[in-house]
Amino acid sequence: MKRHALLLLATGLLGFADTAAAQPATPQPEVRHPLDPLGWNEHWRVLEILESSGRLTPKTRFTRIALSPPDKAKVLAWKPGAKALPRQAEVRLKEGTNAVEALVDLDRGAVLDWKVRSDVQPAWLIEEFLGAPVQAVLNHPDFRAKLKARGIGTTRFLNCRAMPLGNHAEPKYAGKRIAIVRCDPVNGVRNLFVRRVEGLIAIVDVNTNEVLEISDDEVVPTTATKADYDRANLGKLRGFPTSIALSQPGGPSFTIDGHGVTWGNWSFHLRSDQRVGTQISRLTWNDGGKSRDVMYEGYLSEIFVPYMDPRRDWYTRTLLVAGEYSMGGLSGPLTPGIDCPETAAYMSGLITQDNGRPAEKDNVICVFERTTGDMSWRHADDGRPKRELVVRMVADLGNYDYVFDWVFESDGQFRVVTGATGIVAVQTSKAEDATILVNGKRDDAYGRFVDKGVIGVNHDHYFNFRLDLDIDGPVNSFLKDELKTVRLPDDHPRRSIWVSEETTLGREDDGKLSVGHGNPALWRVINPARRNHVGYPPSYQLMLGHTAHTLFSKDDVPRRRAGFIDNDLWITAYDPNERYAAGEYAVLSPPGEGLPKFAAANRPIANADIVLWPTFGMQHKVRAEDWPVMPVLWHSITVRPFDFFDRNPALDIDVKP
Repeated sequence: MKRHALLLLATGLLGFADTAAAQPATPQPEVRHPLDPLGWNEHWRVLEILESSGRLTPKTRFTRIALSPPDKAKVLAWKPGAKALPRQAEVRLKEGTNAVEALVDLDRGAVLDWKVRSDVQPAWLIEEFLGAPVQAVLNHPDFRAKLKARGIGTTRFLNCRAMPLGNHAEPKYAGKRIAIVRCDPVNGVRNLFVRRVEGLIAIVDVNTNEVLEISDDEVVPTTATKADYDRANLGKLRGFPTSIALSQPGGPSFTIDGHGVTWGNWSFHLRSDQRVGTQISRLTWNDGGKSRDVMYEGYLSEIFVPYMDPRRDWYTRTLLVAGEYSMGGLSGPLTPGIDCPETAAYMSGLITQDNGRPAEKDNVICVFERTTGDMSWRHADDGRPKRELVVRMVADLGNYDYVFDWVFESDGQFRVVTGATGIVAVQTSKAEDATILVNGKRDDAYGRFVDKGVIGVNHDHYFNFRLDLDIDGPVNSFLKDELKTVRLPDDHPRRSIWVSEETTLGREDDGKLSVGHGNPALWRVINPARRNHVGYPPSYQLMLGHTAHTLFSKDDVPRRRAGFIDNDLWITAYDPNERYAAGEYAVLSPPGEGLPKFAAANRPIANADIVLWPTFGMQHKVRAEDWPVMPVLWHSITVRPFDFFDRNPALDIDVKP
């Protein structure tokens, strides 16, 4: 049974300096493409260059060492076999109370830039999550006394962690790197998230390990509920009389060459990034022997998860997951037969540890084909079966697991899919169930009972992706096709029809859009300089799936920190430095960072290189069926060709499934 993923990861990384893990798990492939991630040797070279520059101290901590994205125009112009583009690394460090941004040139062996910043907070470190801040709280006599009042006489059986305080609206903590420490008793249970030390938290200055405050809302007895879900505790398991197996005796239909993937008419570059996870780059379609650009780069930009309980232990849980923690850093390894089919191919990734050393993460991405049992198209007695290529990564963020799929189809469309599973965050109640009153009222105002004395707390999930679509090249426009009702003449048998009114958006102020059922519209990225065989500009349409419109008041700090949730879609002019919807520095960030600040420039977005930032997700009111492990709940967006081809591009696929 999988244990606390983040705990296991952190335990391994904290002790890395004295282990044999300093050797690569697998040979590192040579750099074949300008967007290939830093390899093992390159990562160590960055450390050696920084060390020789005399800039590192024993207290230097690293949050990121990664390829500095090369100039887009140079990448677009580069061809296999051409001279390699310069290899540079962007480095993010924590030095004392400051953040440091460094740029290292691997070819010249030089530090090109070293910028010290006191106005931002670097990403959270593993040693901060489980290390000295936690120990400072556990050693504090007031905290131990409050544990004792709950019948907890030892800290030996507590699972405690220090997390950035998402809501930092209290002026007394301004300028401090503060964490909120919570603990769960884990003795006697295999489900590490069912029992809690309810209502008791501590606030710590992580830079000094000073316990600033201990907050105790109310003593709530620890529940006896276990909710273990391992095979031994489930009893007799339900089976099926027959099995289903996916086999490819002739091998897969896709090829992987280094980080390049080709499947059918699709080709793209694939890599793992410590912050955002899977990155798809240089996505092209082979159209009759001609390679046509579809997307320069696409990846998860941010996840926002706020909880809906006004008590201090809960209202502070407003997570900017990718920016505060990371997605690639908390990913994998994927399990054949569960996470991916037996026919899948796998790709590894490198992450940066707190001490700067690289760590190999095997099997963090899988690539596989599947048949869905559906048709790609049909008419009468003719048609073609549907086959898909899936690129998958799974991030284990404590109690929640997030699945990220990029799904490519043979008709030229692709989907961005997220799945939420794992264990919902729960609180302990004095009542056993919803029929019992506490102080004269029900105890489930901010969630719902999922077990005896256990409440799953209401919360949201917002997923924002950065899609740099380049439809037949980087110069594009955004077209909004508004569907309007037209009243027909009184003497007509019909009373109304709808027509499409096309509007090309001019500036970023126009590119803040939300789905409205009362005002339907189609959203398309077009290449205005080209035409298909019947005179329309080639385009790709963005189709949002389930969207969650925020219910936060506009002056609420979490909403202002995650300002990207104000719109279902933002369209901005391309800027290589604007990569994350909530900004570069998400930890304890001030309101207004990220997309609100990017779009405030109100730059032209017509006949320009533009970027799409769609957000989708859900308000999660927890149900009994989400316990003790939540079935995967999927959400997706679809990006499909619209006048990009002259006819159905799936006409010529083979009839074999």
